[in-house]
Amino acid sequence: MFEKVKNQDHLLGKTNRIVDGTTITGDITTLADFRLDGKLKGNFTSEGKIVIGPTGEVIGDIICKSIDIEGVFSGKLQSEGMLNVKSKAHITGEVIVGKLAVEPGARFEASCEMRTQNK
Repeated sequence: MFEKVKNQDHLLGKTNRIVDGTTITGDITTLADFRLDGKLKGNFTSEGKIVIGPTGEVIGDIICKSIDIEGVFSGKLQSEGMLNVKSKAHITGEVIVGKLAVEPGARFEASCEMRTQNK
């Protein structure tokens, strides 16, 4: 499901950001971490961590290393690492993750499959 990526040390500490009030229709692909406080209607691929903030909304599919969701997500999510679902989050669709943490109060209305990495 996930391929090894060449060294991306030059991207450490760098985060892309889409602010509240911005709507993007289309796909996003990045090697760096990403924070979304706006809206995305499309697919999202990141070799790093994705944070969907409290005003963030994604309608589409996501493939990433790890993800924190505080806003709204609807679609198919694949994360080889941790999915942190915050108390204000609302998730619908299909989720495939390595690890899962759900805070009380979150709306988690998705099928979930947990996969461990083969060593």
